[in-house]
Amino acid sequence: MNKEALRDQIIARLKADHALQLQAAKTAHAAATHDENIPDNKYATLGLEASYVAQGQANRAQEILQVIQVFRQLILQDFSAESAIRLTAVIQLEDQEGRVRLVFLGPAAGGLLLNFDGVEIMIITPASPLGRELIGKQCGDMIELEGDIVREYEIISIC
Repeated sequence: MNKEALRDQIIARLKADHALQLQAAKTAHAAATHDENIPDNKYATLGLEASYVAQGQANRAQEILQVIQVFRQLILQDFSAESAIRLTAVIQLEDQEGRVRLVFLGPAAGGLLLNFDGVEIMIITPASPLGRELIGKQCGDMIELEGDIVREYEIISIC
């Protein structure tokens, strides 16, 4: 798997998310400062509420910029079948029903789903329940995730 291309796709997706957040912040800011939203009594809070939304979206845009920088500086590691899982590993998992999924253990952007070369890859972080279970494991190991239902996964491959 070409991890450089995967990282490039992650960064491109984050840049698109950043642009979307900036546009949403600008729209909310425009609503907050629009003449129609000037309060005429103490109960007219639409402008204030819109300003809170604008600030939240601007903050999220800034967080995304930081995540982009983290991925740009990320040193990608190569793994073999005998390697222990750590940051930048792409892990193939198979559950009890035979369903296969790919995850990329990244430093941030957990939960982001990408379609990479026709395959869905989810980014997970070491702080996630799945990430915590995978760190240090190897091919052939079994992991168990507890939640509403207990799920068992076998680690099929690491690259």
